[in-house]
Amino acid sequence: MLRILDNKMKENISKWLHIAIGCFVTVGGLVILKHSHIVTGGTAGLSLSLSPQLQVSFHYLFLLLNLPFLIFSYFYMGKSFTFKTIGAIALLSSLSAINDILPAFTIPPLIGAIVGGLFIGAGITALFRNGASLGGATILAIYLHKKHGVNPGITNFAFDFLVVLTSLSVFSLKSGLYSALSIAVTSAFLSFYKRRKTGAEKDKQEVLSGAANTI
Repeated sequence: MLRILDNKMKENISKWLHIAIGCFVTVGGLVILKHSHIVTGGTAGLSLSLSPQLQVSFHYLFLLLNLPFLIFSYFYMGKSFTFKTIGAIALLSSLSAINDILPAFTIPPLIGAIVGGLFIGAGITALFRNGASLGGATILAIYLHKKHGVNPGITNFAFDFLVVLTSLSVFSLKSGLYSALSIAVTSAFLSFYKRRKTGAEKDKQEVLSGAANTI
């Protein structure tokens, strides 16, 4: 009994460690996009766009925009997933303060769009694999994937593209195009993870089926 509890504790610690790493990597991507003057998607991108207009801190706005998605998550995705997502959102909000202590610098937008998109895609994937998300469209992406088999990359891209369109009133068209490239890279990363996971599950089923036929 004690061994089972010990294994569960180790598993939970491992999951939270990977969630923390995923948040850190995602923040790295957000910082890269911000210094490339590129808008990102999701509630994080919406918060970055609205924060200067509303004169509200990114941290508070990010939490506020995620509230309706968290309510949806609680009723449709379960307590465990919602609790981990809340933890991930709180951690991301805290880590985003790192940008305030960094010196001023600029990254070429093309490089920023690609590298930042890859960072965010890798961070979100780490959260997906450990039963968490960053709220917003990522909750919908996981829900639609589990319930209807919809590719999470497609859901993520559709939502993020709408966010980028709403930000064009603040940012230039050129910035919007680089933003579209960034979310395309992120969505492609998520789609790759989905295909790889699906392929692994099929291989596992084939092995089990073959073993059953042998028996």
